[in-house]
Amino acid sequence: MSTLASRIGPISRKPAAAYDDLLARVLPQARKQRVWSPSDGPLPSLFVSHGAPFTLDDPQWLGDLFAWAQSIPKPRAIVVVSAHWEQAPAAITAASAGAPLYYDFSGFHPRYKTLPYATPDATDLARRLTGLLGGTPVHEFAGRGLDHGAFIPLMAMYPAADVPVVQLSMPSLDPGALLALGAHLRPLREEGILVLGSGFMTHSFAVFRQPELIAETTAFDEWAADALARGDVDALTDYRKKAPGAAIAHPTAEHFVPLLLTVGAADNPAGAVSAIDRLVMGNSIRSVQLT
Repeated sequence: MSTLASRIGPISRKPAAAYDDLLARVLPQARKQRVWSPSDGPLPSLFVSHGAPFTLDDPQWLGDLFAWAQSIPKPRAIVVVSAHWEQAPAAITAASAGAPLYYDFSGFHPRYKTLPYATPDATDLARRLTGLLGGTPVHEFAGRGLDHGAFIPLMAMYPAADVPVVQLSMPSLDPGALLALGAHLRPLREEGILVLGSGFMTHSFAVFRQPELIAETTAFDEWAADALARGDVDALTDYRKKAPGAAIAHPTAEHFVPLLLTVGAADNPAGAVSAIDRLVMGNSIRSVQLT
């Protein structure tokens, strides 16, 4: 993360000033958002490209995330799987109200580690997850709050911090395992619980040093968008062999495989809608919604 921070350059305004502006502008609207009811039918499953703390300095990114969340009913609760927590067997973060955040980054201004996101008690959701995953006990890491892959996008999507949230670990980086985990979580959507995979559509640090590599990240992004539109789950699962530019776009797997969780949680893996579709620093921040 420190390498990324050094590439951003000096910040001309107070760190997270765009986030401050968002809060001042939308908090009343966020608090009044209509909460999901059974008549709404199942919530979609979402994949969000989450960014790092610098997302909180990007007014367009923050605005897009907030508008996206406003386009669906406010969930009763949220289960998020982030690129930044691999733990087997599957485990969950602290379910207590106001659990402290896990600031898993360095090299950024200290203010980013003071911004709170104190969500309500999620004990009921934790119990529901334990029942769904069954078989083996799901350990709660009471001292671990949401990491930045979870809290950064949620700060923009639900800035009132009034929705219970539990982060679920990735038990494996195997795409098939994440697809299966998503399928286990699918019933939650019918209960008004949002299933959110948080990663990055492309996650290349090499493109910072070699801007010409944007051709590789763009090719991968276009391939993934096409595979999603066709519901080609086999191709997405075998992205290492089938996607152009995979070695550059994803030198490691952790930022891509949360997409498979989102696909697994969907009823219809075809026809994904891109809620956000643009490049930031040579990487695609495409974020998608499936039903």
